Order: sequence, then structure tokens, then C-alpha cells
Amino acid sequence: HYEQRHSKVYHQHLFINKVLSNMATNLVITKGSQLGNCHVVEKILGEGSFGVVAKCRNTENKKTVAIKVNKNEEGVLEMAIDEIAILKQLRRLDPDTCSSIVQWDGFFIDKERICITFELLDLSLHHYLHQHKGGRLAIDDMRPVLYQMATALSHLQSINIIHADVKPVNIMVVNRHQTPLQVKLIDFGVARIGSTVQQGDWMGTLSYSAPEMLLGVPYNECVDMWALGLVMAEVAVGCPLYPGDTDYDVFTSIVQTQGQPPDDVLDCGCYTDTLFNTQEYGRTRWTFKTPDDYKQGFCASDTRKIKLKDQKMFVSLIKSMLTLDARRRITAREVLKHQFFNSRSPAPNQSATSPAPCQSATSWEERVDFSDQSPAPSQQSATSWEERVDFKDQSPGPSLSHSLETNLAEETNMDNISCFGRFMRTIIRAFHTCICK
Repeated sequence: HYEQRHSKVYHQHLFINKVLSNMATNLVITKGSQLGNCHVVEKILGEGSFGVVAKCRNTENKKTVAIKVNKNEEGVLEMAIDEIAILKQLRRLDPDTCSSIVQWDGFFIDKERICITFELLDLSLHHYLHQHKGGRLAIDDMRPVLYQMATALSHLQSINIIHADVKPVNIMVVNRHQTPLQVKLIDFGVARIGSTVQQGDWMGTLSYSAPEMLLGVPYNECVDMWALGLVMAEVAVGCPLYPGDTDYDVFTSIVQTQGQPPDDVLDCGCYTDTLFNTQEYGRTRWTFKTPDDYKQGFCASDTRKIKLKDQKMFVSLIKSMLTLDARRRITAREVLKHQFFNSRSPAPNQSATSPAPCQSATSWEERVDFSDQSPAPSQQSATSWEERVDFKDQSPGPSLSHSLETNLAEETNMDNISCFGRFMRTIIRAFHTCICK
């Protein structure tokens, strides 16, 4: 049964839907509201399944910040605690060389809600594109964006963190009037320490999910590179590459454009048999299910054919970021050494933000055979990306805050992160008990 085979994914979707349906039930935050002891809300910047993000002014130091106000629901509180643990890990990075990740300024408790404070940025890349650029960027404008995001992923990889939700709304433009464009990666709400990820876990946004995550194959930070590749393809052409309402929709688009993953990848997936049938005879052991075989419906919109002319270097890089076999996908450090960046200065402060390369892009391209990404027998071979790309449309009192600030250790090893999580959960349970009484 589909739901049984996808039990983890299914229950995660149920939780997300429940959170979304209860969005306004327990967050009464408007302009002029006070958060904690010294933050006054000036504007609501956005909302999500977690709660809201508000632009606030600190009345003590007059600084303007962005505060992520998490709802006081059990599941959301757990996610906030996990996010803070990840943010504590990020403090291991040198802020002078890691300017492409949002700056975290700490957290506080307000009426059972965990509030996380960040530097104030301008607007998301998604909104920037649709408000100012008609949904697309010129190739010279894409270069610094890609370089800065690859730099961010390289830094995350160095401390074994998987962001797991790279997408245009989670890439913030620092200043829309600045040239070249400076961007930062935000939202570590579903980020994970690589060693804690279990096979079959699904997180993030469906249309940016890597094949290995959809198939239930063990995965690592390579899922972030896949998502970044999709983001840059979307920025180039103005529409998502692999949209869809279900994993079958997304995988249909992938197979139609790139073919299906190799058999040895499909063999490792705990969800592979929900999307593929086994076969005794043929070039491959697996064949992609038809909509009738899948019996879940097919909701993706019609394919659009878009040509990318005179951009072979960029297209080649995107192809390497979207290699179906994660073991052969280009890494963030290799992206930073790609010839695409050779002709121009790719980003502000490039020399300060470039990690040391681990392998040249040339050697990477020599060892990858794109023709090995075999299409399903029932599908035509995917057309060369250089020729054509197929796309789919579409506080409590001060004493509690003081206690938190004075008792949280700054160490960031895994033992202390676990202790931090247990400590925070104890605080939240105690606080709920006091409120109930």
C-alpha cells in the first residue's frame, strides 16, 4: 500500500498540512506588538508553516532585525529547537569568510513561543526576480548568485550540515540596488547534521528534492547541490524545471528530461518500487511506471521547450549539478573551480569566500559520462541540454530568558547539541505546565 510504504513521508505531509491549516490560531502579531522585553514589531515580512517572520526594532540598541516567531505547537517547537542546534553549529564557521550564510543573533522566549533573531535582509530571490527581473536573470547576473550559493554549501559541507531546503525563497538578496547582486542562504528549519539522517527521511520542498531522497536512497549533502542546480535552471529560464504535486509528478519530469537513474541506485531505494516496476528482460532491471501502473494520478502540467543559446558553459555546469547518481554529482568546491567563473569576478569578496578546491572541474568533467544516465525503455532518450531543455510549467518573564542565556553552553559538538535539545525541551514542558496551572 502506498501510504504504508511511504509511512515517514506520509506522516510528515500530514503534519505540514495540519500546521498550515492552523496558521492564524495562536499567533496574534501585528505592527506595534512587543516580542520579549525589547523588540517592537514594525512589519510582518512573511509567514510559513512554522509561524511568521517580523521586522522588529530593538528598543535598547535601536537595531532593526528579522525575528522568526515559531508557533507554540509541539511539532513546531521541536523544529525550532533543532534549528537553533544547527545555528549553534554554524558558529564554528569564520564569519569573515562565510558571508553567504545569514547571520544569527540568538533567540529568546515570548509567551511560550521561541523567537529566533537574524540580521535583516532585503527580499528573497524569488520575489526579486518576479518584482524586478521578469522572473529571470541574465547570465552575468547569475554568475555571482551561483558562486555565493556554492560557497555557502561548501561551508556547510565542511561541518557536515545538510540544508535540505535550498530554493529561491530561501535565498535572500541583501540589497536589491547593489551590483553585483549579493545573496545569502537562510532558513535552517529542516537542516540536519549529516550523520543523523536516516534512510527514507524526507524533508524540504518536493519540486527541489533530489532523486535519491524521493527514492529513499541513503543521501548526504549532495541533495543540496541538486536543489541549487534546479534553482539556477529556474533563474535562467523563468520557470521551475521539475514541478509537481506528488513524487510521481516530479520523477516523471526527471525521467522525461534526463532519463532514469542507474539500476544500482534504484536497487538501494526503499521507495523505488512505488515509482518503478521490475523487469526480467531489457536493458535495465527497472522500468518507470506509467500513470496507470502508479494509480495515483498524474498532475504535472504540459512540457515547455526552452532553448538556452550561447550558454554552453552554464548548461554544462547545471548538467553536472543535476547528475542523477549522487556519487558522481559535482561538489560545491568543484563548482567554485568551474570554467564558468573564469572570465569574470563572480561575487563580492570572492577571494575571501573561496574554499580551497579539492579537485579541478576539468578532471571532474572527464570522469563523468552523461550518456550513462539511461532513460527508461519506454521513454525516448533525453535530448542534449545544449540543444534543448524540457521544462514543466507551472517572554515569559525576564528570569526565564536570563536562565536560558546563562545556562546554554557554547560548545557545538554532538553531545552538547543533544544536551541542548534535552534542556530546551525540559524548559518548554515546564513553561507549559506553569501556564496550564
